[in-house]
Amino acid sequence: MSSRSPFDPGFEDLPQTVPIFPLNGVLLLPRGRLPLNIFEPRYLAMVEDSLRDNRLIGMIQPTGAGEPPPVFSIGCAGRIVSFTETEDGCYLISLSGICRFTIRQELETLRGYRRAHADWSRFRADLDEEACPGFDRQKFIGLLQAYFARQGLSANWDAIAESQDERLLTSLAMICPFEASEKQALLEAPCLQDRAEIMLKLLEMAANDPADPDKLRH
Repeated sequence: MSSRSPFDPGFEDLPQTVPIFPLNGVLLLPRGRLPLNIFEPRYLAMVEDSLRDNRLIGMIQPTGAGEPPPVFSIGCAGRIVSFTETEDGCYLISLSGICRFTIRQELETLRGYRRAHADWSRFRADLDEEACPGFDRQKFIGLLQAYFARQGLSANWDAIAESQDERLLTSLAMICPFEASEKQALLEAPCLQDRAEIMLKLLEMAANDPADPDKLRH
């Protein structure tokens, strides 16, 4: 059964302009779910405008400091699939990853938030679920167990064992505390097989390095 929602846009429906939300170390992938707590006025405005339009927000990582910070050229757009107001004036939203994009050009800010012309052409396949035929699942689970133990993390291993390859890789790529550059490499991986290979390398480095159990890589 497809994980795509009937409310998700088709490729031809993706807009030329998308609001962008720079967040360091935050990764959104196609068909992943990302909860966000929105409290800054400019991003409250962004959510309000997105809800009135196509409900799409482009998540992207900064490449450095500054205001506004420079950003990577590739991000992932997510559709707002849940929305709650809080008593202290925040929005709690959840994004469902739709498709990656390349920034062609940044536009003038609108109500304080950034916008960009988005080129989706490289990532048409993001709208289709992927198989990962060469994925060494047994090795992956073993490394993941070692990594979680090293980090003092718990997991529902029965649920992990039952997860489909794409869902498993997407969820773990998003939640594991990799460095920003590593998360970007996972985002830019051409296909699920490449993303799986990157994940395996990262977990191998984390699980096998005896120097510092509190660091992911050294």
